[in-house]
Parts: sequence; structure tokens; C-alpha cells
Amino acid sequence: MHMAGPTTMRLSSLLALLRPALPLILGLSLGCSLSLLRVSWIQGEGEDPCVEAVREPGVPHNPDSRTGLDQSDEDFKPRIVPYYRDPNKPYKKVLRTRYIQTELGSRERLLVAVLTSRATLSTLAVAVNRTVAHHFPRLLYFTGQRGARTPAGMQVVSHGDERPAWLMSETLRHLHTHFGADYDWFFIMQDDTYVQAPRLAALAGHLSINQDLYLGRAEEFIGAAEQARYCHGGFGYLLSRSLLLRLRPHLDGCRGDILSARPDEWLGRCLIDSLGIGCVSQHQGQQYRSFELAKNRDPEKEGSSAFLSAFAVHPVSEGTLMYKLHKRFSALELERAYGEIEQLQAQIQNLTMLTPEGEAGLSWPIGLPAPFTPHSRFEVLGWDYFTEQHTFSCADGSPKCPLQGANRADVGDAVETALEQLNRRYQPRLRFQKQRLLNGYRRFDPARGMEYTLDLLLEAVTQRGHRRALARRVSLLRPLSRVEILPMPYVTEATRVQLVLPLLAAEATAALAFLEAFAAGVLEPREHALLTLLLVYGPREGGRGAPDPFLGVKAAAAELERRYPGTRLAWLAVRAEAPSQVRLMDVVSKKHPVDTLFFLTTVWTRPGPEVLNRCRMNAISGWQAFFPVHFQEFNPALAPQRSPPGPPGAGADPPSPPGADPSRGAPVGGRFDRQASAEGCFYNADYLAARARLAGELAGQEEEEALEGLEVMDVFLRFSGLHLFRAVEPGLVQKFALRDCSPRLSEELYHRCRLSNLEGLGGRAQLAMALFEQEQANST
Repeated sequence: MHMAGPTTMRLSSLLALLRPALPLILGLSLGCSLSLLRVSWIQGEGEDPCVEAVREPGVPHNPDSRTGLDQSDEDFKPRIVPYYRDPNKPYKKVLRTRYIQTELGSRERLLVAVLTSRATLSTLAVAVNRTVAHHFPRLLYFTGQRGARTPAGMQVVSHGDERPAWLMSETLRHLHTHFGADYDWFFIMQDDTYVQAPRLAALAGHLSINQDLYLGRAEEFIGAAEQARYCHGGFGYLLSRSLLLRLRPHLDGCRGDILSARPDEWLGRCLIDSLGIGCVSQHQGQQYRSFELAKNRDPEKEGSSAFLSAFAVHPVSEGTLMYKLHKRFSALELERAYGEIEQLQAQIQNLTMLTPEGEAGLSWPIGLPAPFTPHSRFEVLGWDYFTEQHTFSCADGSPKCPLQGANRADVGDAVETALEQLNRRYQPRLRFQKQRLLNGYRRFDPARGMEYTLDLLLEAVTQRGHRRALARRVSLLRPLSRVEILPMPYVTEATRVQLVLPLLAAEATAALAFLEAFAAGVLEPREHALLTLLLVYGPREGGRGAPDPFLGVKAAAAELERRYPGTRLAWLAVRAEAPSQVRLMDVVSKKHPVDTLFFLTTVWTRPGPEVLNRCRMNAISGWQAFFPVHFQEFNPALAPQRSPPGPPGAGADPPSPPGADPSRGAPVGGRFDRQASAEGCFYNADYLAARARLAGELAGQEEEEALEGLEVMDVFLRFSGLHLFRAVEPGLVQKFALRDCSPRLSEELYHRCRLSNLEGLGGRAQLAMALFEQEQANST
């Protein structure tokens, strides 16, 4: 009998512990071995992991292919490219682009070039621009006329030579130089061609961009081989970006060697001779369809399949015919869209029956979001009541006002649509005629659109001629269409802002608080902004022997210049009996360059970094002026500020004076003052243009009277073609102060000033409580 030693016992216990894990260990070992064996078979000897794909020597390579793949399917060999930076050279910071599209090298899909001439630039070219310009990201017009007068809204490139081949060569050179790196496809057409823009854009979206393609209506050369074809210029043709890049070095040689009276034949011959590429009408299952329009043929009577499916129609002899073609094709696209909507609605209705809600979960109209469901009484969307003559929801708060302008047109369109839909549904059994609108309701639902409920008094006429009056209620919806981003000019946030503060003698005390707020909000954070004080003296103020009312303001400005070295607070002195905001702005405008960004402020304004940035972003030179709506606090006497609790027996602090900026106390309620428009951001060039137009339309005494009743915002509104952006600005909070409403102001400005003072006293609850306390005091 043998006894097991201690080593044998330890090994047995270790095996007992590892026995459950042995299958896992064996599986992992076997898997790693097989994976290493497979990697060695795939990689072969002497190959490294793939970091950059390189080709075999002698294999042709297309450097302009976006995906890195050529037309042929060659294999790639990988190699590692190590990062190396020369320590002797200074390190240069990497410049990151503003948009990720630029950094990734993404390109737009399609650019359209239109060949026009001196005789048709103002007729056919304008018709082309009005029918298709809004469908393409870029539309250019090329003409050989030098110094051609450019129609409004069109980008015309003049080459100075009207020879057809020379014009085509220069057009291709211009496209390559300026847009060769920005677009994937280039469509070249003549101005006597109508193009169905949505179909052309869809065609370009279905084609692959990594190949040389010359697509259009293929025509044979006279006396040439069958495979030698060119694209007819009258029906337009597509050139890929890679083909344009390859063609560019051969343009000069083709222009000297090839003689042709037609530019499309010249281009086709150049492509065949230099690159061996001819025109094709079909590629990757996509057919380029065109239609040749017969002379004196009415587009409304064309019903052939070739016409209905055409991308381009040629020839178009006059602009009227271009608009008729656009109307016909737009109607066809609209009918096709309505048909697709009906099919989708039927599918949605069938699928809704299978949901747990069933028919109850089906919203009307089918496919549109359900009406907004309010979660509290503050979210309820109100209905506006209207008739055919009046509306009972007025912008000025009055209970009733005439229905006019866009509102009248909107109501009329809703009533006509309701009558049209009723007749379409019930004819020929019944025919309805509108007698009058009994009641009308509408509301805007941000999730759906504008909803209408109409009570109509109708006269129903049967097939036998019987008539009867009926009152029916109908519901309509004008749904929200596709949301689009409006193109806006680029605005930089580094623009210097020139603040302009007009000061009257009565506002000299409040100006001290403004200067302290300006130092804290602008000078302390080192904002890129300057301040100009416009000191307005009265007829008897600041003269010989009279004290200067602005002495304290000048001393405070000098103190800020000493406190913040490098700061310059300029001031201008003006003497006026009845100062007008426009006249004061005229004085400042002459002292600054035309590219100055003005921020017209008041003594109660408290500018800060956020406000200045919104001023820079919302005021666009030549495009838009910005007039913010500040937040006005209520009268502290009606809504007193409550100080934090102090020690027992401590008295209450008095309310802060107007213009002060107390740091303690809860904020007072208020409202956005829509009546005030004294603050605004605009460029000097835009103001000068509007001011010149005012002087041109109004002259003499009429101009003098108009300036007394206008503010700067009114000048932009009436005498400028710029967008006027009026929006609330939460960063502008003003303390309560009664404005001085001068009787010299115009009736409208005086009314707005008085209304601003009255509305700024307090809210309804605070005014009601004040009246209640006053009545209680009087009764006792």
C-alpha cells in the first residue's frame, strides 16, 4: 500500500479546480491558433497592415475620383505611412475650416451653365431664370457680348467674343477654373431650351460621379463613323467633373485644330479626338429623354409619352412659350404629387386598422400630425373669429378692425377652396353657390399649419333645377410645407460695434449710470466696441455764463479713459431746439466710414457681450437691419422690490431711483415694450442709402415735416429695401422711467410714447390692486 505524497495531492486538487474551465481554455487556444493561421494565409509574406492604399507600378490611377476607386477593379497593396515632423521647422497650427463640408471636401451636385447672346439675354435668358433658377444651387449665363447689361437676379459672365467655338471653350475654361472643385456635374444648355429642373436634378442624383460621362441627346456627325456621336446643344448635356478635368489641357489645341460653326459639334469633336469619349443617351439604366417641339405647337395640346417624360424641350422661340411649357409641366408634377399622396393615404389607412387604436388613431387629414394637445391652460391655442369684412383679433388690441391685405386674401382663398371641394365631391347631383360667410374661425397650430372652421350659407341646386338654402360647417387645413433654410450672407462676430448715445440735458444724471454699466459690460470684458456720446444742447444751455449740463458726463467719460488705458470715449456737441432722432443720426453718420456698424442706444440701455454679439449677427450689410425690443420693468411703486430679510428692527430700503442698477432686491415684473423703437443696429452704408432715398422722394418743406415725425426705424421701414428684423431681446433690461413725450413729436410718435409710459406702469393684477387700495382709502 502506497501513500500519495504532498506534491501529488496538490496537483490533484488543482486539476479538480480547473476541470470546469478546461473546455473554455481549450476553445480559446484553438480559436487563437486558427485565427493566426488564417491571417498568415491572407497577408502573405512581407506585407503590413493597411493604413494607406497604394497601387502596383504601371497601373493607371485617377486622382480625381472621390472614392479612390478607378473604373477598373485593381487590387490595392497596403503600407504604413509614419508621421514625421521636421524639428528644425517651426510648428504651424492646423487651420480648421468653418464648415465640416469644406474640410471633408464635399461638393455640390449640379451647376447649370446657359449659353446666351446679345439678342436673347433680356428675353429668353430671363425666362429661363424665372422658371428654373430656384431649383438649382448655381445658375450661370455666358455670353460673348462685352459689357452686357445684367438683368436683376442673374449672374452673367461676358467673354467678349461671340464666335461659337471660342465662347464654348472659354465657358469650359471658366467652369474648370472657378467651379471645378465645387461641383460633381455640369449641365450646359442654350437659352432657347426649357429644362424640367426637378427631373434633371433627380437624374444627376442617380448617376455615379467616379467616371467620365458625356450624357445628352446623341447625334451623328455628317460623314463620320457610327460610334462617333456628339450631344445636341439644343437639348442640353451633362459633363462629369472628372471629364472636365481631363478635357481642360486639350481646349487650346481643339480651338486651333477644329473648325465648326456649332459649339456642340466642336465640343463633341474635341472629346472624341482628344479623349476618345463620345456622347451617350443612356447610362446606368438612366435615359436622357428630350422632345423636339414643332413650330406653332401649343404645349397644352401635347400629350405624347415622349413629351410627358422629357427632361428638355427644344426649340423655344419666345419667352411666352417658355412660361407655357413651365405651366404645363408644373401641372403634370402637381398631378403626380397628388396621386402619390392619395396612394400614401390609402396605405396609411390600411395599416392603421391593424394598430391597437384602430380607426380612432387615424388623424385628419391622413398623413399629417394630429392637432396639438395642450397639457395646461397656458398652452391652449386660441381661435380667431372673423367675417368677410372684419376680424376680431387685431394687432393693436382693438376689439374689431377691417379685414384687409394678406388676411383678406387668406380668408377669401379658404372660402373659395371650401366651395370648390364641395362642388367636386357632390357634382353632378348637387351644385353649390355661396351666399355669404356666417362665421369664420382660424388658428395656427405649429405642428400642423393653419386650421379653418367656416359656417357657410349655401344655395344648393339639383340636376332638375330645384334650389334650396343650406347652412353647413366645413373644416379646412393649410398644412405647413417643406421647411427650407433661407440663404443669408455670411456675418462675422469680429465686427467692431460703434455705440451711439444721444443725450438731452434732462438725461445727464441718468447717463452716469449708463457709463458705469458700459464699463462693466463692455470695457471690462474687452469687447470690440466704441462709444460716441451725442450731447444735445438746448437754445439757452451751455452758452456764455451758463453752466454746462453735461459737465459731470464729460468728467465720468474722462475717468473711464483713465481707468481703462487705450479706451477712447468720443463726444459730439449739437445744439437743437427740437432734436429729431434722424437729424441726430445724420450728424453721427457723417463722422464715421460707410462700413461702420452702429448700435443706436438710449440712456436706459444696458449693453453687454451677448447683446453686442446679437447686434453683429442680426445686422447684415446690404441685407438686414435689426431693431431689438427691450424688456421694460414695471413701476417699483406698484411692484416694489423686496429686499432680503435683514436684522430685526431694520428699516426697509427706499426704491431705487430711475437709472440706478441696484444689486439687491428681487427682480420687478415687466413686459417687452413693443412701442419703443429707439434702439437699433444697422450699417452706415444702409442708413445713407435710405436717407438719400428719403431726400429724393421728399423735398423742401415736406422733408422737414417728415423728419420731425420719423424715427430711424421708420426710415428703414419706408425708404429702404432691406429686411427689417424686429425681435425681443432678453439681454436688454431697462429700469422703469417715465419717458419725456415732447409735444413737438408727430401724432404717431407722441401716441406711441404715451402708450409706452402707460403700459409700463404695471400688470393688470398690480393696477387692479392699486385701484382697489385707492378706493379703500377713499371710502374710509
